[in-house]
Amino acid sequence: MLTQLSIRSFLLIDRLDIDVPPGLLVLSGETGTGKSILLDSLALALGARGEANRVRPGADQASVSLSFSLPDNHPARAALDGLGLADDPSGALILRRVIGKDGRTRAFINDQPVAVHALKRAGDTLFDIHGQFETHGLLNRETHLALLDRFAGLEASVTELGELFTGWRAARTALEAAQDDVQSAARRAEDIRAARDELEKLAPRDGEAQELAGRRARLQQKERVIEALQAAQAGLRQEEGALVKTGTVRRILTRAAEKAPELLHSVLDTLSHAEDQLAEAVNALESLLHKDDFDAAALEAAEERLFALRAAGRKYQCTPEDLPELLEKFRAEARLLEDNSASLQKLEERRDLAFKAWQAKAEFIHAAREKAAKKLESAVAKELPPLKLENARLAIDLEKLAPDHANADGMTRIGFTVSMNPGMAQAPLHKTASGGELARFMLALRLCLSADESATTLVFDEVDSGIGGATAHAVGERLSKLAKNTQTLVITHSPQVAARGDHHWRVEKTVQDGAAATKVTALSGVARQEEIARMLAGNVVTDAARAAARHLLEGASMPSAKKRKAS
Repeated sequence: MLTQLSIRSFLLIDRLDIDVPPGLLVLSGETGTGKSILLDSLALALGARGEANRVRPGADQASVSLSFSLPDNHPARAALDGLGLADDPSGALILRRVIGKDGRTRAFINDQPVAVHALKRAGDTLFDIHGQFETHGLLNRETHLALLDRFAGLEASVTELGELFTGWRAARTALEAAQDDVQSAARRAEDIRAARDELEKLAPRDGEAQELAGRRARLQQKERVIEALQAAQAGLRQEEGALVKTGTVRRILTRAAEKAPELLHSVLDTLSHAEDQLAEAVNALESLLHKDDFDAAALEAAEERLFALRAAGRKYQCTPEDLPELLEKFRAEARLLEDNSASLQKLEERRDLAFKAWQAKAEFIHAAREKAAKKLESAVAKELPPLKLENARLAIDLEKLAPDHANADGMTRIGFTVSMNPGMAQAPLHKTASGGELARFMLALRLCLSADESATTLVFDEVDSGIGGATAHAVGERLSKLAKNTQTLVITHSPQVAARGDHHWRVEKTVQDGAAATKVTALSGVARQEEIARMLAGNVVTDAARAAARHLLEGASMPSAKKRKAS
């Protein structure tokens, strides 16, 4: 609900700060004092068009700020989340609009700059204004279905219906996707089977290409070692190699040792030992060259496999790492070609079951809505005669939609229409002429729809236009009843309505420093009685008017049972 209204330099209002309590708040005052300016200011803060002539002469800018206390699940908070706006530290929701004297405006939610449409989006969930200004809430056709569902107690059923609709839509989407896959696969049947067979023959493994690339790099490094081993082997075994030359030298010295054995014995031993060592080195090199780590064939095999995987990747326009997944896709498509009828049949059955569950719930809810619509029409009809609207008629038009045009809310399209006088055609609420009659009609409708709407603020202007006596009494009584659950603000010229208020403010125009200014004063006790007496008598307040005012106030505060007994 609205908790505070702050206005600065707006038309006749220089500075105004009002703490707004719950219940029925009545504003009274003589014509021209500025009551409509308060509604102008509310409209501005809720996103209405701002103009330079709204700024008080001599001021650089005008501003209006509205502060609300809301539950955590209020739609306005969802609107804030959608705009990425943070909550105010106090937990309040604050809307503020500023107009410069050049006519340019700025909008803020919780002191964060926003576009005007965002301000209006939040305001639509907070206020319902009936009277000479554009109406939020009931005149918006998009709200009618939710209002009827609340009246009928269908909220839980509609939530369940939404879940069933989501399930049906998901099943339908899955079937359509499978049908598209089957048709696409059928067009590519030969290519799919050929690709599957080719990749199955290749048999790619997850991570294989990366593993082969690493192995290839390691083997390429070892190739240099192989070259060194082969060169060393050749240096020892070739004709000019060390092993051959050592053997040749040893044989020459052996022949010479026959003539001087003692002289060459130690040299021959050394050469024989060296020859044995060189032979061992040759054998070691031979062994190394035949180990797997230095197998040239292993490098060739790794490269051949890696190049095959890369070629397949280029052919199928994917990376080698994606080939195993692609193979599974081709296998699945091939299976789909081979057994698509069974899988499609299962998906069709699932879709049909989901549709039947949704349809049964939607039919039930539509029928319940039809009953509730007639009940609401009848309830409103009973409220209209005491409000001097005995010729007005509410019609709730329900259209049953085909499933293809239905949505999560069901198969019902709704619109509230009204005829204010005999012979007049029914017209949508938002196209009905504004004024006192429409305001009273909306009061009757609101009363019949009333529930715990503590998060909403209702505003009525002109609701008592052109009425008096018993009709004004009926309006006041209904406003009081409505305000038990919903904060309600009414601008009134009727003493019968004013006496019903839980709180009473007087709007008056004064002159400050040679300039007119509007101020708002909270009334109670004698001051309030005097204001109601003025509303009864006019400029000259008589004792009879004061007595009548006192009687109205006493009657308004008397419980209903005592009133009936007193009458």
